[in-house]
Amino acid sequence: MKITEQIKQPIAFEMDLFEQKFRLAMSSKVALLNRITYYIVNRKGKQMRPMFVFLVAKMVSNGEVSERTYRGASVIELIHTATLVHDDVVDDSNKRRGFFSINALWKNKIAVLIGDFLLSKGLLLSIDNNDFDLLKIISIAVREMSEGELLQIEKARKLDITEAVYYDIIRQKTATLIAACCSLGAASVKPNSVEVESMRKFGELIGMAFQIKDDLFDYGTQSIGKPTGIDIKEQKMTLPLIYVLNNCSTKDKKWLINSVKNHNTDKKRVNQVIQFVKDNGGLDYAVSKMKTFQQEALLLLNSFPKSEYKDSLELMVNYVIERKK
Repeated sequence: MKITEQIKQPIAFEMDLFEQKFRLAMSSKVALLNRITYYIVNRKGKQMRPMFVFLVAKMVSNGEVSERTYRGASVIELIHTATLVHDDVVDDSNKRRGFFSINALWKNKIAVLIGDFLLSKGLLLSIDNNDFDLLKIISIAVREMSEGELLQIEKARKLDITEAVYYDIIRQKTATLIAACCSLGAASVKPNSVEVESMRKFGELIGMAFQIKDDLFDYGTQSIGKPTGIDIKEQKMTLPLIYVLNNCSTKDKKWLINSVKNHNTDKKRVNQVIQFVKDNGGLDYAVSKMKTFQQEALLLLNSFPKSEYKDSLELMVNYVIERKK
C-alpha cells in the first residue's frame, strides 16, 4: 500500500464525503465557471491539506468530526486552490501537476477571476455558517502567504538573505497554510482550546520541514536523478546556498553571488554552483535543520493518547521528509 493511502485509511470515509461537499462548495450558476472548476477538481493532488484537517480533528476529539470540520477542510481547499491559480499567473506557469494550468487554457484574465471566485466562495462558506474563528485562522494564513511571497521577491533582487529571513519566508509562504489546516482541524471540534494553538505550531513545524525538503530537490534526488537548479535560475536563495554563502571565503562568496545574479541561465555555471554547495556541506546542513523541525513536530504529538489518527499524523510527518518528489 502506498504511504499516502496508509495515512488516509483512518479518514477514508470523511475524505470521500468531503469530496462531494467540496464539489458542491465550488458550484456556480455560470457555465464557464463550472467547466473550469470541474477541470480543477478532477486534477487534484494528494489532498494533504484536508487530510491534516480531518486527522487532527479526530485525534484531538477521540474520533469525532462535525459539519464544521467539513467546512474547514473545504475552506482550506478553496483558498489553497485560489492561491495556486493566482501563483500560476504570477509565475507565468503553463503546467500544474503535469496538466495545463488554468491560465494556459483560459488566459490570465479568466484565471485571476477564477482565483477571486474561489477565494470569495471560501470566505462566504465561513461567514454563512458563523464560523468566524475558522475564518480568522484562514485569513491570517492568506495574509502571511502574500507577505512571504513579496518578501522573497524583495530579497531575490538584492540577494541579501540571512538564514533567519529564509525561515521567515518559508514560514509565511508554505508553513502558514499547513499550520492553518491543523489549527482549523482542532478548532472545528474543540473551539478556543489549547489544542488549537499546539496544533497550529505542529503544522508550522511540518511546513518548515516540507519546504526545506522541496528546496533540497533542486539539488537532485534518486528519483529526479539530475539536479534541476530551477531555484538558482529564479534567484531564489534557499537554505543549502545560504549556509554555504555564510561559511565560505570572501572570494568564493563573490563568485557565488555573481553566478546567481548574472549567470543564472548558464547551465554549466549553475551546475558548478550546485556542486560547490554540495561539496561545502550545504545539503548536509539543510537536512539536519529539516530533521530538527520534524523531531519538534513529533514531540508535540506525544501529549496525545495513542490512536490510529495519531499514527497517521506521525506517518505524515515522516513522509514529508522522506518523499522522493
